[in-house]
Amino acid sequence: METKINAIHFDISEKLTSFINKKIDKLTRRYPNVMSAEVSLRVVKPETALNKEAIVSLMVPQEPDQVATKTADTFEEAIDLCMEALDRQLEKVKNKK
Repeated sequence: METKINAIHFDISEKLTSFINKKIDKLTRRYPNVMSAEVSLRVVKPETALNKEAIVSLMVPQEPDQVATKTADTFEEAIDLCMEALDRQLEKVKNKK
C-alpha cells in the first residue's frame, strides 16, 4: 500500500513519519481493501494552542474517498483523532457490504 505524506511549510521529522506510517499500517491491516493513503500536515496560523492540522484521506475501491480532518496541540494527537474517525467510517463501509 502506498502512503503519501505532505508537510506544508515545514520539514517533517523521521519520528513523525514513522508514527504516521505505523498508524496507517495498523488501520490497513484491519481494512485490507484500502488502496492508498494521503496525509497532509500543516500549522494553522495564528500560533495558538490548537494549531496543528492533519488531513488523512484513504482511497477505497468502489467507494468515495474516506477523509478525516482534525486539529490538535500536536501532530501525533491530530493523527490519532483522524485514525479514530476513519476507523468509524471504514466500519460503516464494511458493514454496508
